[in-house]
Amino acid sequence: MIKDYFIEQIENAILKAINAQKLGQMSEYTKGSLVVERPKNADFGDYAVNVSSLARNAKIAPPMIANAIVEFVDKDDNEYSVIGGFINFKAGNKILSNLVEEIFKNPVEFGKPQNVQTEKILLEYISANPTGPFHIGHGRWAAMGSVLANLLKFYGHEVYQEFYINDAGSQINKLGNSLAIRIRQELGEDVDFPTDEIERKNYYPGDYLIPVAKKYLETHKGLPENVKELSDFAKKEMEDLQKSLLDNFKVNFDNFYSELTLHNSGKVDECVNKLKASGKIYQKDGADWFKSSDYGDDQDRVIKKADGSNTYLTADIAYHIDKLERGFDRMINIWGADHHGYVARVKASIEALGYDPNKLEVLLGQLVNLVIDGNEVRMGKRKNMVTLDDLIDEVGVDATRFWMSMRNIDTTLDFDIELAKKNTDENPVFYVQYAHARACSILRNVISEKLNTETGAKTSAPMTEDEYKTLIRSFAAENVLPTIDTARKLILKLEEWKSVIKTSAETRQVYTICRYVQELASEFHSFYNANRVISDDKELMKARIALVWSVKTVLHNALENILAVNAPERM
Repeated sequence: MIKDYFIEQIENAILKAINAQKLGQMSEYTKGSLVVERPKNADFGDYAVNVSSLARNAKIAPPMIANAIVEFVDKDDNEYSVIGGFINFKAGNKILSNLVEEIFKNPVEFGKPQNVQTEKILLEYISANPTGPFHIGHGRWAAMGSVLANLLKFYGHEVYQEFYINDAGSQINKLGNSLAIRIRQELGEDVDFPTDEIERKNYYPGDYLIPVAKKYLETHKGLPENVKELSDFAKKEMEDLQKSLLDNFKVNFDNFYSELTLHNSGKVDECVNKLKASGKIYQKDGADWFKSSDYGDDQDRVIKKADGSNTYLTADIAYHIDKLERGFDRMINIWGADHHGYVARVKASIEALGYDPNKLEVLLGQLVNLVIDGNEVRMGKRKNMVTLDDLIDEVGVDATRFWMSMRNIDTTLDFDIELAKKNTDENPVFYVQYAHARACSILRNVISEKLNTETGAKTSAPMTEDEYKTLIRSFAAENVLPTIDTARKLILKLEEWKSVIKTSAETRQVYTICRYVQELASEFHSFYNANRVISDDKELMKARIALVWSVKTVLHNALENILAVNAPERM
């Protein structure tokens, strides 16, 4: 990365200046203490570093320090300038030209960090109850989780995606009872869900169980004696519905892990017994309490109620221990912000059972406000709701995935349906996709006009695919110097992809990918509007076509491979 090159040059120059006794009383320097930033005024350069912090040891003024350092910098064709305690850097033509060459040489993995420490990661997200369709909040976790998985894989990690099916609680019995009412309605009985608000909470009155009831009656004559049969039938239908939607939404889990299977395996009881054996459990009011406050939780937690039933925490303890026992170096969970207090107790259980609690990372996310015609739509399984399926039908997979990913996870997302459907620059996903389509259109013109690479002459015969690839490859050997003056900002934005990938993966943020492609699209549109790509100036044309191909490549990689959003060639 250019900024890494810049800081390396500065730090090497500092050591040389110290050896030459040009930095006052400063006798040593430890690399890594300076921070590279963007100058507030772009005219000053591409990057800047403030060396004023060295004044405490050097005992001389920051401008003198900065000038002394620059004196020992290996400048090559790069420009360095000093303003106060800041050293500004402007990349030379060699660096910019090499950047485009780098994209041509390694288009698929351009931006992938080298020599990084990688891990085997289990990424768990969504993990919704199998009691109904996904609502739009689930859609945010689905989009962000799958984008994060793609990002971490590109970074170099081994990533395993898992969906934890909460199928062992009382909600499954409620699902069966709810299906029973729908079946009775289909059989002509005058029956409905309770109107009392408290009693109604024991059911799922959504219309989505009506087609399930119809399907059940296709192979059954009436209600079974045991509600468990209905619970199992409805659960399977809901799981199939969820999995079908995930497939359509380009979310690919490696495993669907059943909580019921976890209980049946005996692993839950095994974890409880281990905690008891180590003295981490005590009894109070007939319940079993886990001493989670010993490990940073704000209070102890019940893991077995007085009636003998387990709490949600009990199974979650066993589930996370099972993850570690499967050999994962790191666990990353995406949870809603309402689970904030849950993090400490799960980490406490991990530590109490002898594992490193820092192996668990929890990303807490805010919800989604769906806006239709300026009005916010409320949602919930216990009433008529707008489902993720409804949203996808309305705006499409691409718009849904992009919008769900384009805000920081700890920020509430206002999803404006009308804007997401617009084919204008106001809609961020359309804006980015159009940039890719525009780049493809320019390159198609190269094919259709069959530009002769030697003479620049045009013919009407279309190029073959092999001829096109040969032509594009030939540009890789061409210097982009003829267009650097007009494309400097665009080339620097392409180079920024490297730091975006590294920072986004290490901070587990995906909105930065969406922001980057919007910025790259903006720079490309500006470049295109100000410069004629195909022209009679052969060298300039070839340089600009090479640059257009580079933009297309990076946009395609970001959209298709990371965001899992279509990169159209025509719009």
